[in-house]
Amino acid sequence: MKIADQIVLVTGGARGVGAASVRAFAQEGARVVINWRNSGDAANALAAEIGERAIAIQAGVADRASVDALVAQAQTHFGGAITTVVNNALDYSFNGDARAQMTDISWDDLAAQFSTVVRGALNVIQATAPGMAAGRFGRVVNIGTNLFQNPVVPYHDYTAAKAALLSLTRTAAGDLGPDGITVNMVSGGLLRTTDASAATPDAVFDLIAGMTPLRSVTTPQEFADAVLFFASPWSRAVTGQNLVVDGGLVRD
Repeated sequence: MKIADQIVLVTGGARGVGAASVRAFAQEGARVVINWRNSGDAANALAAEIGERAIAIQAGVADRASVDALVAQAQTHFGGAITTVVNNALDYSFNGDARAQMTDISWDDLAAQFSTVVRGALNVIQATAPGMAAGRFGRVVNIGTNLFQNPVVPYHDYTAAKAALLSLTRTAAGDLGPDGITVNMVSGGLLRTTDASAATPDAVFDLIAGMTPLRSVTTPQEFADAVLFFASPWSRAVTGQNLVVDGGLVRD
């Protein structure tokens, strides 16, 4: 299915990577559902910017009933099933100096990340998979991190949740593949700049840029290009994969 024919749900779609992904899909002609929890003004402004092919809907992805209501509203609005999901919702601030250390991080810190990242993705996949299966087409793109391979800053809670999401990506690919649904992950490093990375000092951005072959820090717009790939016809035989998009910082 061409991107222009897809109905795309982007969780956490009002800011950062989510907003960049929304714009990228909209530019290709897709209809886009902008999910938000706390960023209503930004979500509604983005929907107004795009026009009739976008709708902003509030829902906390960790709550299954809210996700079911989101999906039902989106499908009624656009008159068809959601075909494509970008699981991007996140509640985190990247500040290495302020992060919780291994000696004092609490389970509650990890549980909070697992709730949004893993439970949220599970809820969204389960709520949209029946519609995808009925149409024999579905694309799920989970947003990960290159900190699996290169934990330059040990964000224990965030990285653990994203590692679990990678495992869910691969097991879901096996279960959903027979229904024509692919499940993949796009993993970035520090992006310049999102709300989540706004607390990061410029010196850190410069250090990372100097370590990449491209001598630059990836932007949300560049990252969104890779998200589009996994929704496009060119990736139709690709599933269960993790693509690192970080300017070549991680190469294994």
